[in-house]
Amino acid sequence: MPETNRLEPVATFCGECNCGCPQLFVDPSAPTEQRIILTDDFGQRVQMSADQFSNLVSDAKAGKLDGIALP
Repeated sequence: MPETNRLEPVATFCGECNCGCPQLFVDPSAPTEQRIILTDDFGQRVQMSADQFSNLVSDAKAGKLDGIALP
């Protein structure tokens, strides 16, 4: 699992189990283009800028990701 002790937690997706749910963090000490971190329950992580994350959120709100969600 990625080291998360210096990260500021923002959200946990699921949280109904003890299985290492995906989480969203901000790393204030990271370079601007890597400040937002999304971890998964398999020990992987994605780092992106706040602008990239904002675009992702906007696309989700606009329904562009609805087709990949399971019913």
